Amino acid sequence: MKGSCPIREGAGRHPEALALTFAGRGWTYAELDGEVGRWVTALRSRGVGPGARVVVLSTNHASVVHLFFALGRVGAVMAPLNARLTPSELRPLAEDVAPRLTLALAPFLSHLPGAEPLESFADAVRDASSECMPLETGAPRVILFTSGTTGRPKGAVLTEGNFRASARCSEANLGAHPAPRWLGTLPLFHVGGLAMLTRTAYGGGCLVLRERFDADDTNRALDAEGVTHASFVATTLERVLDSRRDRPVPPTFQCALIGGGPVPAPLLARAKAAGIVSLQTYGLTEACSQAATEHPGEADGHTAGRALPGLEVRVVGPSGESLEVGREGDIEVRGPTVMAGYLNRLEATHEVLRDGWLRTKDLGRLDERGRLTVLARRTDLILRGGENIYPAEVEKVLADHPAVREVAVVGVPDAHWGEVPVAFVVMREGALSQEVFGAWCRERLARFKLPSRFLEIDALPRNALGKVERTVLRQRARDA
Repeated sequence: MKGSCPIREGAGRHPEALALTFAGRGWTYAELDGEVGRWVTALRSRGVGPGARVVVLSTNHASVVHLFFALGRVGAVMAPLNARLTPSELRPLAEDVAPRLTLALAPFLSHLPGAEPLESFADAVRDASSECMPLETGAPRVILFTSGTTGRPKGAVLTEGNFRASARCSEANLGAHPAPRWLGTLPLFHVGGLAMLTRTAYGGGCLVLRERFDADDTNRALDAEGVTHASFVATTLERVLDSRRDRPVPPTFQCALIGGGPVPAPLLARAKAAGIVSLQTYGLTEACSQAATEHPGEADGHTAGRALPGLEVRVVGPSGESLEVGREGDIEVRGPTVMAGYLNRLEATHEVLRDGWLRTKDLGRLDERGRLTVLARRTDLILRGGENIYPAEVEKVLADHPAVREVAVVGVPDAHWGEVPVAFVVMREGALSQEVFGAWCRERLARFKLPSRFLEIDALPRNALGKVERTVLRQRARDA
């Protein structure tokens, strides 16, 4: 099965509809089609064709969008690298890709040897190529490096079919919209950002692209630019509500996808009162973003929802057997959004892809309605005296305390129990009290799940993709 460029398709169906906005400028589908054609000409002049790989190092910028769709038209592959990484972290990733061409936004040119300016790459081109190669479902489209929390980052190869299926499955869950306008604050070097870009294009909508997240700017977009969908984590959702002082959002806004872990119940209540339908999600790079998401008509904030229509999510035991409702085990995902494999890592690919199932290495359980609760990464599981403690469960309890802004729970060695949980708390107000939080947890958690200590911290340490660095917290807990 083959598919063609959604921008070319959109230019034929609705040429005057807005496709992209960035930094005060907008492109209709007809205009974006022409701009992508110029980039095709520029790429071809540099010998970029089917199967070639192009590394790009950039924050969000319209040029990344032009490059992404131009590479699709010539059958080439984009490898966007994380702009938050250091040069020493970036170089081995670029070497893994072995690119035909390396492009970087001006501030990052010195970070990669041989990088050429991204924003001016097609400036000298006047003629737009009409070339638009149909792509097979299995054609590699993007190489995205995982965050590397458990070792050297691996390049997940995502295909044309992965992105199309991700857009199709998400729309089946959210409901069709005649012209969705997604607020693009997630980085385009992240699977969430790219999924938003492709979801918008395949849906005939407009990507309202921003260089970065800003709460005041997000509210301007909600109020004045007709944004219908957005993606947040708990902290950014809270900042948006604080910035707008809980004013209701316009009726044009449909929903927000919420990732990144448990959301405090009071925050969900605030969002609901402001008219923000907040849908918790579970996803990963290797599954091309979302794998499970709450349905707009069923969202209660207690789970990550059911598998997206067209995907399967199951929980299995140590021998790979499917577990019944309520049993805790390993989360696996199957469907057309699952990656082709890891770049140049055959053994790692075989380890995570078995009989069509993606072994996520995350722990969770399913309820009687098929809704998924994510409990922990396997490496984050805390084993206290033979009892399993899932950090997410304890974090959810603490996050619901009104004085807590953020929390992370890690296991540390203990001579008697083997391991005990320690909670790192970012306070919203007041001083941390061992007695207050101890009492709060005792009312809501079994005794063996209670944190042995509560440690106050100014901010949770995060890696370049925004994930909490639990290894740093474990060492800090030991030192304390």
